[in-house]
Amino acid sequence: MRTGMIALALGLLALRFLPALPSGGWLLLTVAVALMLLPFRTYPAALFLLGLSWACVSAQSALNDRLLHRLDGQTLWLQGKVIGLPNASEGVVRFEVQGAQSRRAELPERIRLSWYGGPEVRSGEHWRLAVKLKRPSGLINPHVFDYTAWLLAQRIGATGTVVDGERLGEARGAWRDAVRQRLLAVDAQGREGGLAALVIGDGAGLSTAEWQVLQDTGTVHLLVISGQHIGLLAGVVYGLIAGLARYGLWPQRLPWLPWACALAFTAALSYGLLAGFDVPVRRACVMVGMVLLWRWRFRHLGVVWPLLVSLNLVLISEPLVSLQAGFWLSFAAVAVLMLIFSGRLGAWGWLHSWNRAQWLIALGLLPILLALNLPISLSGPLVNLLAVPWVSFVVLPPALLGTLLLPVPLIGEALLWLAGGALDWLFRALALVAGWLPAWVPSAVAPWAWLLSLLGALLLLLPAGVPLRPLGWPLLLLCVFPPLKSIPHGQVEVLQLDVGQGLAILLRTRQHTLLYDAGPRFGEFDIGERVVVPVLRKSGVRGLDVLLLSHAHLDHTGGALAVQRALPIKRVLGGQQIGIPESLPVELCRNDESWEWDGVTFSTWRWEQARESNPASCVLKVEASGERLLLTGDIDAEAERVLLGSGFDVRADWLQAPHHGSRTSSSRTLLNGVAPKGVLISRGRNNSFGHPHPLVMSRYRYLGIDTYDSAESGALSLRLGSFDKPVAERAWRRFWRD
Repeated sequence: MRTGMIALALGLLALRFLPALPSGGWLLLTVAVALMLLPFRTYPAALFLLGLSWACVSAQSALNDRLLHRLDGQTLWLQGKVIGLPNASEGVVRFEVQGAQSRRAELPERIRLSWYGGPEVRSGEHWRLAVKLKRPSGLINPHVFDYTAWLLAQRIGATGTVVDGERLGEARGAWRDAVRQRLLAVDAQGREGGLAALVIGDGAGLSTAEWQVLQDTGTVHLLVISGQHIGLLAGVVYGLIAGLARYGLWPQRLPWLPWACALAFTAALSYGLLAGFDVPVRRACVMVGMVLLWRWRFRHLGVVWPLLVSLNLVLISEPLVSLQAGFWLSFAAVAVLMLIFSGRLGAWGWLHSWNRAQWLIALGLLPILLALNLPISLSGPLVNLLAVPWVSFVVLPPALLGTLLLPVPLIGEALLWLAGGALDWLFRALALVAGWLPAWVPSAVAPWAWLLSLLGALLLLLPAGVPLRPLGWPLLLLCVFPPLKSIPHGQVEVLQLDVGQGLAILLRTRQHTLLYDAGPRFGEFDIGERVVVPVLRKSGVRGLDVLLLSHAHLDHTGGALAVQRALPIKRVLGGQQIGIPESLPVELCRNDESWEWDGVTFSTWRWEQARESNPASCVLKVEASGERLLLTGDIDAEAERVLLGSGFDVRADWLQAPHHGSRTSSSRTLLNGVAPKGVLISRGRNNSFGHPHPLVMSRYRYLGIDTYDSAESGALSLRLGSFDKPVAERAWRRFWRD
């Protein structure tokens, strides 16, 4: 039975690693083979195939519910009901619509929308909206958050920007939104948003800085409703009934154990409904339910049984949950706890057990966090020793009780005021720790090194005295000090990041690093913080020799401050000084400046008489072993003519498309002078500027120049000096990507 459950779970989990989904014919054949194998001793193989088949069918259903290709970028009028909890920040209202209908086309079941400068939107309302729709897509970069996978896991079939709209009906049955409004209206000593996150799972009230503090201290799980909160409530109810039964206060005609399990699960389920019953909450409720059922009837089967049953139930109900990091972390944490507390001789004291659990969970989850490309909190084990009981026993009880008693004058508000004060003390302490020791983002490791580090973590979780256990430390340290690829002398590794409508290009020689532009920033959406910095750190970059900002427009310099906060920078060059943040001491590029790093030559040029920002862009030429790359920023046709007449040698094998391929750039004269074999284009998908212009693309095709577009290929890597073609990040196939 146990072997069969493991095989079924492995089949369901295999979906996460498929480059493409099998066709319907292959699925039917797989199911037929599985049914033939099921009655025999090969039933584990049959269960594996059945699990894989069901996961593929479920995933294909979600893919089929995506917006049609012909509607991508189109503006349609639609009607639908607002679901979930809308949130507004930085002048942008974000919400989801379910059951949207349009006269012109069939639409996905769920659509995620943004309304810039929009009015207040409440859950349960019906709206008629004019929306510019897009197929689910995200930036594709190495070792960073995959937004497309997240959208698929949420079964969101389209995203869009609202152009106009009108409310058709008032909110009905939106009790969670009503509870949120009451929570945000009370005086909780400035922590109303934190209480809303803790009570109903609405994290929109927490600022970016607060989320960063939680991430740095490894305490995100405390403010995101998880198994810890639901399990705690269930445990309190169970313990209360068990205590009453022990002292003879429970009615003897009612068997206390089944009642304790049933009421504890009812409490957990009620909290889950209050939190919205999303996938993570459903997962927690299933795990709590299985543990209670095991406690009631199936203790003789061992402690592994509830974990395996919970794992399979969660995966069967929603196979796409394997695309979410929270799924792997929650089950891995439970597995680690089971491993370290089972099979030990003798009992540990509660203080020793609590301390040991925190440190061993940190060790056990280290390879998992690395594989998921998540930051690792160095202070987390120590902080959680105090923060977990503080939230569990000081903040959460008055928060839940205060919410329940809000209809009672003064009492509910007083409890929430106390809970908010306790939460405020916690945040103040966490902020001090985060400022002293922020989260660590390790470099990416090779698959073989990761497997060895995982083996090391497993060895360290075993009881003392187990043979080979001391080998766990050197194996685990492969996560901390991974072997990095060495760049040969005379070559430069070029990585054009996928930053949407902007530009950021990383250039690394054997010993030096240069970043050409830092990506865009639009309000609170900072690509420098979300993409550029994580990619730099995962690439092993711990500092920049030069940050070169081509010119002052935000699509090129918006992420510069995030880069400056994250990494030491020795020198900042730029095409302009005005318009760039004062904290960045920019030196203007000079026409006659060149330098050499590790056998690679760098040269700069700038039109000093340029009157506007784009033509003032600093141009950078890189030459490695005879192969050349020309980075041009946003220069226009006039600046291109000046560049060609300046005597600067523009001949290059690879050209970064000037101004994202706009109509006013990439003149025939420039292309003839550069004579590139390939052009690298950085732009946003379905951008409002129409980049790259069809006329420019036809010019590239006419001259036989290959084009590499970030909107279609994702990030592009090129080893300059090896004379190889660029490699697209999209070449690493994933079934959820178009």
